[in-house]
Amino acid sequence: MRTMMSQLKLTVSEEKTRLCRVPPTRSTSWITTFGRHFSPVTERTYLGSRPSKKSVRRVVRAVTEATARNTTLLNAGMLVEQLNALLRRWAITTVLGPVSRAYRALDARTTRRLRRWLCMKNKDYRTTWSRYPDAVLRHGLLRLRHFTRNLPWATA
Repeated sequence: MRTMMSQLKLTVSEEKTRLCRVPPTRSTSWITTFGRHFSPVTERTYLGSRPSKKSVRRVVRAVTEATARNTTLLNAGMLVEQLNALLRRWAITTVLGPVSRAYRALDARTTRRLRRWLCMKNKDYRTTWSRYPDAVLRHGLLRLRHFTRNLPWATA
């Protein structure tokens, strides 16, 4: 460590430097869960962060409130803008770590709630899938699983 720090032209404080072990349990903040996670791809554990279940539940609740029956007087474009702002704010704060499962779940929930909201607004209670397929909803609604593709990532 000393040689690496000297190459970076940094000094090591001997009295402050110590070895620490990461606890085997996960610690959860209001946005992320940090700790040991299991990767199904590599089949190994790793240290990292992912969106906390409480954070995902909070966003799902906000999407549910935004698409409630009492909001059917809103314009559909305004509702989609409101949902996009909500999803973008949440996605920016939880972009670290493996987020694809949370993003897929939230995408599915948002499209289902928007489809239901459009049926309530137009008083059309037929099969919602045939009336509002994904191709119709994709034109304005933010898809979180495609959100991280456009973010700048550091390359080492």
